[in-house]
Amino acid sequence: MNQLSSADHRASPPRIEIPASYNAAVDLIGRNLAAGRVDKVAFVDDTGSCTFGELAGRVDRFASALVTLGLRREERVMICMHDSIDWPVAFLGAIKAGIVPVAANTLLMARDYEFMVRDSRARAVIVSNPLLANFTGLVDTVPTLEHLVVSGMAAADAAGRLRFEDLLAAGHEPFEGPDTSPDEPCFWLYSSGSTGTPKGTVHIHSSMIQTAELYARPVLGIKESDRVFSAAKLFFAYGLGNGLSFPMAVGATAVLMAERPTPAAVFARLTGVHRPTIFYGVPTLFAAMLADPAFPERGTMQLRVATSAGEALPAQIGERWRERTGVDILDGIGSTEMLHIYLSNRPGEVRYGTTGMAVPGYELKLLGDKGEPVADDEVGDLFVNGPSAASGYWNQREKSRAVFRGEWTHSGDKYVRGADGYYTYSGRSDDMLKVSGQYVSPFEVESALATHPKVLEAAVVGSPDADELIKPRAFVVLKNPSDANDQLVDELRAHVRGQLAPHKYPRWIEFTAELPKTATGKIQRFRLRG
Repeated sequence: MNQLSSADHRASPPRIEIPASYNAAVDLIGRNLAAGRVDKVAFVDDTGSCTFGELAGRVDRFASALVTLGLRREERVMICMHDSIDWPVAFLGAIKAGIVPVAANTLLMARDYEFMVRDSRARAVIVSNPLLANFTGLVDTVPTLEHLVVSGMAAADAAGRLRFEDLLAAGHEPFEGPDTSPDEPCFWLYSSGSTGTPKGTVHIHSSMIQTAELYARPVLGIKESDRVFSAAKLFFAYGLGNGLSFPMAVGATAVLMAERPTPAAVFARLTGVHRPTIFYGVPTLFAAMLADPAFPERGTMQLRVATSAGEALPAQIGERWRERTGVDILDGIGSTEMLHIYLSNRPGEVRYGTTGMAVPGYELKLLGDKGEPVADDEVGDLFVNGPSAASGYWNQREKSRAVFRGEWTHSGDKYVRGADGYYTYSGRSDDMLKVSGQYVSPFEVESALATHPKVLEAAVVGSPDADELIKPRAFVVLKNPSDANDQLVDELRAHVRGQLAPHKYPRWIEFTAELPKTATGKIQRFRLRG
């Protein structure tokens, strides 16, 4: 049954009442059973669907099977799986048993997984069959790892492997889990590693429902009748809310996709049989979709809203999307540390080029280099205070202290707040340039370059000139690589000078086939600095 109550979600800020005894999986599943949604479809994947009632049974069976394997409360189990119905079954099953799932990025290298398995001391890994090769040698080399459970492997190919399907069949229902508390560890997410070694970010049981009640209901307006589709995968903080905790909080249906989110794959879901009403994307994907000749005709989708996160959305992408679809993109910013979006545009109040205003229930402040508050229209470091903040990084005390400062979390982003309360992104703190004694946002220069009709995307970093003074250097991906020439370089410089202050234009422009990015699609500017 539903374990918590909340004030009217239209109130600002909402107050979420969470009892002293609380389990995130019990709540997300129980509230739907109590609401009579036993036969309503909860998840749809590439091979079938699962009702809320069927999901409840599978979660119980998987939870009991993990306990039978010998996993104990608060021990870790890694989930490295493509998005399918098995993913929420494994994730919620572990949580219900008091075991802590560690959601792993499916796009990494074997050495990255070995680091995370060792770092988390996971006793089991739940892995999709196509990803199995990354883990086969770890049982013999990582002392804490005892079990590999493979999802999607045919029985004829098992050869002694522990299959997800067999483990599920061996479990039992109903399953009564331990009496967990809202403040104890619930799951981990590893940071994307855009600036260094990934950090195990520890979230507690109350985190998911806080983001659902504070962002998904009042800002996104999600409701039971919605069908949602997230291009961001479930292992991302953004995707986890989009495709699991948000729809389950209200009884909506989530469409899951195992394959990579190419424009063609996304178009197929948006115009297919399930016709999502909410689509969650990222700026790079929106740009690629808009540039694709196969972009669906207006009226072939049933979207009522789209969202963007990961990096700030260039204004021209949002405007072009609205022109093509009649639907706004709600650009927002969240983080692995805060679990989901805490600063966002809102329906009917979108201002492209900004990230909107604080999500109800979250406080924001901008501080200068010496920790002093900055005035409106001045650049400052963004700090956020909200109930979904992680409890810290696993075994990284100094980094935890640098980011989690009492009630406030240092986002690592620089912003400008206008007198109207809207926040405009100015780049990552470690990406900001100081040119001629003034801050220059790489994102601002990149956005100006992206408005040129021949530019697909761009990245800007700082480079020293002959006097060792930092100036902007741009790396540009063209829509048509054959357009690259010196004349276009001059044209792009003039294009930027026509939009921005003179000191901001790129002194050097290099054409490249692609930009280095993290698995979440964020540009890794540090790899371009050379």
